[in-house]
Amino acid sequence: MIRVLIADDHPIVREGFGAIVNAESDIQVVAQASNGVEALERAAEANPDVALMDLRMPNMGGAEAIRRLRQANPNLRAIVLTTYDDDEAIYEAIRAGARGYLLKDVRPKDLVRAIRRVHAGGSLLQPVVVERLLDRLGPEDADDETQPVEALTPRELEVLQIMARGARNRDIAQELVISERTVKIHVANIIAKLAVTNRTAAVVRAIDLKLVLSRDD
Repeated sequence: MIRVLIADDHPIVREGFGAIVNAESDIQVVAQASNGVEALERAAEANPDVALMDLRMPNMGGAEAIRRLRQANPNLRAIVLTTYDDDEAIYEAIRAGARGYLLKDVRPKDLVRAIRRVHAGGSLLQPVVVERLLDRLGPEDADDETQPVEALTPRELEVLQIMARGARNRDIAQELVISERTVKIHVANIIAKLAVTNRTAAVVRAIDLKLVLSRDD
């Protein structure tokens, strides 16, 4: 059973997503919160596997809540629920370690698929969210033009392309017929060479650099 925490300051949103999640036999909402502070409290009590997080909430926003939740439980996977005008907060959520980014008008089946994929160790970026992130990358990363990215090896590019599909290390290993340990080494090298902090940010950076193509799932 995948245990889910939903954090959003609008009760109707929490109830709507909760109904979708609880309709699945392998997923259950174990806690709800109306802001980041409550999310931390509920997570400590309920120990969720996946957190569905709104970004703009009173008292503490989603990005900071994700950062603190992952500090308390590094195994927790976070999925951001966002709107078109949340560029800055989405970017901060990447740095905090969120693994999925969905617009709030996501189709029920896509929400369920995202929860399962992220819980299994994958990631999910809706193309429209990627576009917003790429627009946001400019100001803070302006120095990147004067600091060229270290060249990736052909094998690292292969790994990166599969990563961009949201694949887990185990899936990458099976597709390339290499060990999972070798995949982990490649992923670590990719993250270091792209000067980012996690694999999701690496995919966004790679799309920005046109090393991989953005695609709809």
